Amino acid sequence: MRLFLQIVTGLLLLGYPIAVYFGLTYLPAGSIALLLCLMLIIRLALQKQQVKPLILPVIVGIVLTAGSYLAKRNDWLLYYPVVINLSMLGLFAYSLKRGPSMIERLARLKEPSLPPEAVPYLNRVTQIWCALFIFNGAVAYYTASYTSLEVWTLYNGLIAYLLIGMLLGGEWLYRTLWLKKS
Repeated sequence: MRLFLQIVTGLLLLGYPIAVYFGLTYLPAGSIALLLCLMLIIRLALQKQQVKPLILPVIVGIVLTAGSYLAKRNDWLLYYPVVINLSMLGLFAYSLKRGPSMIERLARLKEPSLPPEAVPYLNRVTQIWCALFIFNGAVAYYTASYTSLEVWTLYNGLIAYLLIGMLLGGEWLYRTLWLKKS
């Protein structure tokens, strides 16, 4: 049951912008805020036994969704992607300061004995991810504050994911095709 709930809440978090759009468009006022709040509470309960650095965005998400319901402010739901990007930026930037970088940690999961010359490259990739989180966070804030729900959903539910996918794919392609030639 725990694995099932982890999968369902993970998928709902990925689909958060779509859920907000349909909830605000087609459901009674406040119901999507309560549903998302419940989903985030379940997510927090599932993570409670594990100390995870990403627990803060879940807590902030609970505050945003519960506050949205209580204050009858649907616009608060739109700021969760900003929180996620700021959290990821903080996590990746902190890893650059304290080391090893987040990308180095992930790379070592696959290849524990990385050559020392790989570390500067992995730090640079982590910096690029930080730049993407800054950009995504800024655009998420702009779309939440100044655009329509449709534009917010398009950016946060599609374009942001495409940018993340392009960075993942582009870095993988660069690493496999060009770096291995060197």
